[in-house]
Amino acid sequence: MKTELELKELVKSKYAEIALQDKETNMSSCCGSGGCSTEVYNIMSEDYANLPGYVADADLGLGCGLPTEFALIKEGHTVIDLGSGAGNDCFVARKLAGESGKVIGIDFTPQMIDKARENAEKLGYNNVEFRMGDIENMPVAANRADVVVSNCVLNLVPNKKNVIQDIFRVLKPGGHFSISDIVLIGELPAVIQGAAEMYAGCVSGAIQKSTYLQLIEEAGFVNITLQKEKVITMPDDILEKYLSTEELSAYKLSQTGIYSVTVYGEKPAACCTPGGNCC
Repeated sequence: MKTELELKELVKSKYAEIALQDKETNMSSCCGSGGCSTEVYNIMSEDYANLPGYVADADLGLGCGLPTEFALIKEGHTVIDLGSGAGNDCFVARKLAGESGKVIGIDFTPQMIDKARENAEKLGYNNVEFRMGDIENMPVAANRADVVVSNCVLNLVPNKKNVIQDIFRVLKPGGHFSISDIVLIGELPAVIQGAAEMYAGCVSGAIQKSTYLQLIEEAGFVNITLQKEKVITMPDDILEKYLSTEELSAYKLSQTGIYSVTVYGEKPAACCTPGGNCC
C-alpha cells in the first residue's frame, strides 16, 4: 500500500508526462493515464468546445464534467480552479467573471503550470494567475474566493477531507463550489484499487459516492446538490489488463458503478463550522 506522499509523487510524475501528450491520447485513456482503449473514444471527458471562453490549446481532455458550466460565475467574481492543468477551466471562468473578475489556477505539477502560463501569456490575459501549490493547503488567503471549481482532480488526492476543508477555508462566506469528480457505488476489485496506473487514471483513487457527499456536509457546506451525474463505462480492453476472464465477468455482475458527478455546495453566509466556530 503506497503512502499519501508516494501517491502524490505518482500523480505528479504521471501528469508531467500528460502535459506533453496530445488531447486525443488523453481522451481515449483514463484521465490521460495511458492504457488507451480501442473500443471507445472519450471515456470520461466532455466537450468544452461550445462554451464561451474555450481555448483549444488549454484543453488536454482530462476532465470528467463541465463544472464551469454549472458554477454560477458572475461578473467580478474571484474564481479558484483546483488542479488547473493547462488552464482550460480557468479561461472559461475568466470569460464569465469578466475583466473585473479574477481567476486563480492551482496545480502542483510544474509542467502544467508552465503550459498554463504560456497559454495565458499568448492570450494576453492579466487577470488569470497560475500558482504552484498543493490543493490540500492552497497558497490562497482565507475567505478569498466567490467560487471554487475543479474537474476530475479530487479523486487523485489521497486525503480528500483535507481538500474539502481547505475549499471551505478559501471561500468567502456565502461563496460556493461546483466540482466534477469520479465516485463509486460498490467496491472495485482489489487488483484495480492497487494499480498505480489506475490511480493516476482517476479510477482507483475514487471513493464511495455516499462518503464523498458526507465529507462535504461534515466540512460545513449547505445546499449540497448533484448538478449532473453519468455512468462511466470502463472498456473491456482496459479492464482486461488487470482482470482475468472470470474476474471480469464477476465485476460486470457485481453492479459496481463508476460515476462522473458534478456537485454544488455553499459556504454558509454566517460561515459557522460544524463545531460552532464562526468568523
